[in-house]
Amino acid sequence: MVDSRRGFTRASALGPIADFVEQRGGNINRVFQRVDMPVGILETPDLAVPLQEQFRVLRSAGREIADPFLGARLGRLVRIENLSAFGRWVSQAHTLLDAIDRSNRGLNLYLQTGTTLKLSRQQGVACWSIEFHDRGYEGRFQNELLGVSYLIDVVRCFAGRGWAPDLIRVTGTGSNQATALENIFEAPVLAGNRVSSIEFDASLLNVGNASCRPGAFATSLNEPASEKIPPEQDEIEAITALVSVAMVDGYPRIDWIASKMGMTRRTLQRKISDHGTTFSRLLADQLRSRATALLAGDESSITEIAFQLGYGDAAHFSRAFSRWTGMSPREYQRQLWHFSTTTPCGRY
Repeated sequence: MVDSRRGFTRASALGPIADFVEQRGGNINRVFQRVDMPVGILETPDLAVPLQEQFRVLRSAGREIADPFLGARLGRLVRIENLSAFGRWVSQAHTLLDAIDRSNRGLNLYLQTGTTLKLSRQQGVACWSIEFHDRGYEGRFQNELLGVSYLIDVVRCFAGRGWAPDLIRVTGTGSNQATALENIFEAPVLAGNRVSSIEFDASLLNVGNASCRPGAFATSLNEPASEKIPPEQDEIEAITALVSVAMVDGYPRIDWIASKMGMTRRTLQRKISDHGTTFSRLLADQLRSRATALLAGDESSITEIAFQLGYGDAAHFSRAFSRWTGMSPREYQRQLWHFSTTTPCGRY
């Protein structure tokens, strides 16, 4: 049975995990192989990834370098502005209160579902919490530590890089572990809480952003220039997102998709059929979308694109592309080239 609270996140949320693991003597490829995920997602930061898979990657990375607090140590390196368009939108807010409001409102739309951010104030103390609803137990605590680090970095955009919370609350750790986390975060840590949070002087909420560039994003829309993340209760969107993840490592396999969804191949096919489509159609739609995006660039040849999409050679890819669009990949590129040279400034 699929968990209705299944969440998704951007691959960018993992931050500089590859360099972090390799610099500590680990092997990032082995980390991803252990959880059966394509390491190539690190090169596609805007890709939607199941939140449970991020939990597992962090747990695997912690095992790889024997670090029970990898999430906290990795968190010292993360920057909110690197979290795709959402992170840049948050970091460019005019005040800390505005940045927190953007984070709380936009998180489930543009960066991560299955997660709640909440700000409360009492007697001059601000408490900003992060709660994960996804049941992915493996690596969940590591992800909480990483999430807390992103909260801290948002505040540092306004309070300065040397700022630290007055108190960090974490879940599921004992006093000895809290002491270890205090050394990493360089701030007091209280263990055994229901949700993780940071506490600080509420007067900081009114601090302005000295680096804010008015107009960096469309303030009239008050949202980042980014595609929305798959809704946590939309099964077909979740399946489609997993197809996109699988494409990073070649031609998607239905058995792999079913496994990641926590169901059998037959159940997956039935679920897709209930939505009026088939796995083959979903796959073709995603392959066509990915192919047209790659063909629009100038970095890869048609043969290289064919291999990236999991085809054995360019001929097989060309035949499939012709079925989708009615033209060959080369004809499609010529059409794009003709349009770009006859349309001034990219406008009709």
